[in-house]
Amino acid sequence: MTRIEHDFVELSFDDPRGTNRLDAAAARELREAVAMIAIADRVHGVLVTSRQSGFVAGADAVEYSALLQKPQRDVETVARQMSESLRALGELRFPVIAAISGPAIDGGLELALAADFRVMSATARTGLSQVRLGLLPHLGGTARLPRIVDLGTALDWISGGNLFSAGAARSAGVVDDVVDAATVRKHALDWLTRAASGALDWQARRRAKESAVALSAAEIEDLCRTKTTDAAKTSPRHQPAAIAAIECVRRSSQLDLPQALQLEQREFATLAKTQAAASLVQAVCNEILLKTRSNQRAQQARRVQQSAVVGAGIMGGAIAYASALVGTPILMKDIAQRQLDRGLEEVDQLLARQVSAGRLTVEASQAVRSRIAPQLDYLGFAQVDLVIEAVVENLGVKHAVLAEVEKAVAADAIVATNTSSLRVDDLAAPLARPEQFVGLHFFNPVPLMPLVEVVQGSRTSDATLAAAVGYALALGKTPIVVKDCPGFLVNRLLTAYLLGFAGLVFDGADFVKVDRAMEAFGWPMGPAYLADVIGLDTMSHIIDIICAGYPQRMTTTPLEPTKVMAGHQRFGQKSGVGFYRYETDPNGRRKKVQQPDSHQLLATSQKSGTRDFTDAEIVERMMLPMVLEAAVALEEGVVESPAALDTAMSLGLGFPKYAGGPLQYADWLGLDKVVELSTRYARIGPLYRASDELRRMASRGGRFYSE
Repeated sequence: MTRIEHDFVELSFDDPRGTNRLDAAAARELREAVAMIAIADRVHGVLVTSRQSGFVAGADAVEYSALLQKPQRDVETVARQMSESLRALGELRFPVIAAISGPAIDGGLELALAADFRVMSATARTGLSQVRLGLLPHLGGTARLPRIVDLGTALDWISGGNLFSAGAARSAGVVDDVVDAATVRKHALDWLTRAASGALDWQARRRAKESAVALSAAEIEDLCRTKTTDAAKTSPRHQPAAIAAIECVRRSSQLDLPQALQLEQREFATLAKTQAAASLVQAVCNEILLKTRSNQRAQQARRVQQSAVVGAGIMGGAIAYASALVGTPILMKDIAQRQLDRGLEEVDQLLARQVSAGRLTVEASQAVRSRIAPQLDYLGFAQVDLVIEAVVENLGVKHAVLAEVEKAVAADAIVATNTSSLRVDDLAAPLARPEQFVGLHFFNPVPLMPLVEVVQGSRTSDATLAAAVGYALALGKTPIVVKDCPGFLVNRLLTAYLLGFAGLVFDGADFVKVDRAMEAFGWPMGPAYLADVIGLDTMSHIIDIICAGYPQRMTTTPLEPTKVMAGHQRFGQKSGVGFYRYETDPNGRRKKVQQPDSHQLLATSQKSGTRDFTDAEIVERMMLPMVLEAAVALEEGVVESPAALDTAMSLGLGFPKYAGGPLQYADWLGLDKVVELSTRYARIGPLYRASDELRRMASRGGRFYSE
């Protein structure tokens, strides 16, 4: 807080951590500063600025997570106390101007809305993204924005959760002026001077914000009804924040500002206790934790300057594309020209999509393509820092290829395998330098899937692990370090889930109803549809390998549904028929339709005939095996933390976001409930038996995520 020219006070945010956040501490300091300004002599206006590159952001996810653990009444109290700081700023007896020199997100925009006028840098972005965390604004966003811009625009900004450019904010009326970044403070000071002199009617601005929205009740009802219908179509399953935000605005539009703020705080506290908010906020905390850990690991390793992939085709081509796209040259080697051509065709298709979407220019795509060197020999491998083996999933073939690769590369080069089912230690058997061998399990399609499982074998060195993590980060991926075991993490838990599906089918369930129930639960696709997409032959093979690795908990039979389909040469989407049949619509998109004889094929495994299961029972029998296997995997140290496990399942398998992940979901149910369900379904087999450690955690009221 500094006195400046014209008897103005500059209130400047300057968080020593580097990013200004309007968290509880900052709100308290703001309240104290405003109280001092309110009683000071000869003050004619306030200029709100930032000394950081950005303006102000909202509270971080860690603070949100702690807040969400509190009782609902306490959450509302905290929201009210923080909101009162902005209210006090907006009630000063002289004009207040916000100089938005950088991004103003969430609480930062709400702070700016409390000012009378807003001047924004042309390069800044702004918006209210709280609905993406399952919440709504709680510092006046739903109360002030509808009184500053037209109601339809306000509803779009509040319920959409998007960020906007400075130009879009100016067009919408959210900010008053957009100027060059270097002149934001100068122009804002000019606005303040004109307001203080009476040239700008800042009192009229205040009166408009203090009053009800200038629309009739019928107009408000009609507009909110339309926006609610739109939000219902686009909101993710089981995420009520967008619709709740619209309803909050609808109810508060006819109130004065103090009443509207109270309603907002109450609705924020209500949403704060939902499963979606808890899970979405925890997911961001998990992401921060994992990014920090990955960066710490990567700092210990040298950067990969030259990479290679052995085994072209679709997967090899996609890995080559991902490396070249971020500027790392890559050699793509295969023994057959046909496979090299296939890999290059994949690269060209991916680049063409980027150009078509406007994300790359033709020249930039050509530069990416030039970084990929296709070849039929090991020429240049002596200069490679890291090479990825991506040949067929056959232990003998991989042994032969890996032995060749190790001889072709320099003594300090890292050799990685992209295996999805074979153990890293088994693959390392013929290698002279197993400490420089690691798993890099990419998920298909590589360009779209953000997860990479970095598999540490028993002899993989920390330096090798660090380099692999660094390479995955350089590709823009999220690396999750996992211990070497059958199926690693994602496929291991997926197998438990699909065995739950198999048990339901054995007991007479209709696979179509199972798919519908699980999609209603929040999965992007049901288990039968998912198996079709992965490939029923591939999925059957993975199930066999993982069941062999965990025979005490997982067993399979020839009557397992994916085996039945694969045994009839029905491999899913890639063959045109699996559980479902796949047709191409006039737009070239593949769609699934019912395949009449699928139920007949599965009837051979339904010894007691068909049975109608409730959706609740389907969900319990599908989700419980995954949750129980996740708990065992964590106990065994397959991953370092619940955050790593849940993030892997979200990114690698599309675990429903509102439920967070298997362990977050277990916490939400309560571990005592998980154990109760385990006891209820234990008769089905060991797949449903809770571990002794999980039972101990439940008995003492434990959680996977501590408060």
